[in-house]
Amino acid sequence: MSRYLLGRIGQALLVLWGAYSITYLILYLLPGDPLSIMLSAAGMEIDAMSPADIAKAKAYYGLDRGLLEQYLHLLWGVLHGDLGQSLTLARPVTAVLAERLPTTLALAGSAIVLSLFGGVGLAYVAAYVRWQPLKVALARLPALGFSVPVFWMGLLLIQVFAFTLGWFPATGSDGIESLVLPAVTLAIPSAAVYAQVLQRGFAGVWREPYIVTAFAKGLSRGQVQARHALRNAALPLLTLVGLQVGNTVSGAVLVETIFARNGVGRLVQEAVLRQDIPLVLAVVAVSAAAFVLVNLVVDLLYPVLDPRIAHTAKVP
Repeated sequence: MSRYLLGRIGQALLVLWGAYSITYLILYLLPGDPLSIMLSAAGMEIDAMSPADIAKAKAYYGLDRGLLEQYLHLLWGVLHGDLGQSLTLARPVTAVLAERLPTTLALAGSAIVLSLFGGVGLAYVAAYVRWQPLKVALARLPALGFSVPVFWMGLLLIQVFAFTLGWFPATGSDGIESLVLPAVTLAIPSAAVYAQVLQRGFAGVWREPYIVTAFAKGLSRGQVQARHALRNAALPLLTLVGLQVGNTVSGAVLVETIFARNGVGRLVQEAVLRQDIPLVLAVVAVSAAAFVLVNLVVDLLYPVLDPRIAHTAKVP
């Protein structure tokens, strides 16, 4: 197990380095001059500055270094816990993330919980019911939920529950009430995927010999589904949960924009538009770290659900 853990940690570090490096390269391939964009955002024009002032500004922001030198400087800082200085906000990146990250974590965490309860609950009910029309209707709901665009779903929820019924605020990030509509919007696509995968898992395990044996022992359909079918049908779902973390983080960018939430999603959107390289790289590093950590936990949970799966080699 220790060898497996070391290998997975090494892979995680490699993924983090790759995500950080590729993002850095992409940001420098974007058209435009970062200094001009930053000055324009501050209400200044680079054409009105003297060459000496431009040189001082580039030296202050570290833009006078070469591409490789800037990359190594930023990477060295990250390895020492220094995420750098935001070029547009003139503040440490860690301080900016400390302000915005809790809002996004609340949204992402709520969406993950809602999507799991919604997706697993829908698939469980669809596998349990025997009335064919209801079974078919429940089986088709995931396809509908996954095909609806996130932005359209968000606008629909705002129109119905904010403007028409007045139950929840349409925008903002103050209080639990403002979290409900964004979390539901972000959870619907993931819940649809979970439900679809789990429905297929149930369809496969119902034909397994151990299910027939459980029925032969006198267990009810509910007992068989809860004790035997769900545990084995959920194995593909466990892998999918790890992968969906990345989709949840990327979806938060759009959802926070729709609902005007002051989270990391809107922050990274603004940082990309202004080519605030240290800030974008920090967000990518944090997101990639969360992704690899969740997937490592998922891998370690496999033997808990299925004892036949082991990460250590058995000696004959």
